[in-house]
Amino acid sequence: MALFFSVGAVAQNNDLGTWSVLSGKYTLNKQWNLFFEGQIRSQEMYNQFNYYEYKGGVGYNFPKSVSALFAMGHYNTFQPEGNFNGPKIGNEFRIWEQFVITNDINRFKLEHRYRIEQRFTTDGYRNRFRYRINGIYPLNNTSIKEKTWYLSLYNEIFLNNEGLFFENNRMYAGIGYQINNRLTLQAGWLNRFDNLGAGKSQSKNFMQTILLFSLNKFKTGREPHPSSVD
Repeated sequence: MALFFSVGAVAQNNDLGTWSVLSGKYTLNKQWNLFFEGQIRSQEMYNQFNYYEYKGGVGYNFPKSVSALFAMGHYNTFQPEGNFNGPKIGNEFRIWEQFVITNDINRFKLEHRYRIEQRFTTDGYRNRFRYRINGIYPLNNTSIKEKTWYLSLYNEIFLNNEGLFFENNRMYAGIGYQINNRLTLQAGWLNRFDNLGAGKSQSKNFMQTILLFSLNKFKTGREPHPSSVD
């Protein structure tokens, strides 16, 4: 948890930033699907934009509650002041593979996500490992279906095999609304904690908004667990 690493934290910007996500999916059949996602982030409330990414991939649903994903994307980081001011701080091409296991405990939905990343950055090649635990609780229905409000909580840890073993941590708390079987809206608070090494760290809060949509109505036979691919 980020709280255990808060000693000696260095603030990068005390203003609330924004983190906007657009995530889409096209279902081919009960097993295969395609996805794409775009993001844009700012250091202040819809101002001082300094980051964007776009990515896509192919997913596969195993029987019952396991799914896999292979994807790649492009990630760009600019100066923290101004809107996409150069020179770029980071320019990265990334490939990743992940497995997701979901469990239902009555109406509570629990998701475990394991991801391995191959990162081609401006500082050279790096590997990274991520684990996210995500809980979803529908409020006005016993399952996630049309016209359902739900709560979403997650924590994700980022680990490296070289250099700093612990890189950063994300915590999120938000509320979502499943409008229909094609469209979901979600908004909440996200904290990003970065370990800078040598006893230094920094923490940043964002207001995250997510629009999830599907291009077709094909049903996989599974209950939705709405969350961004991020």
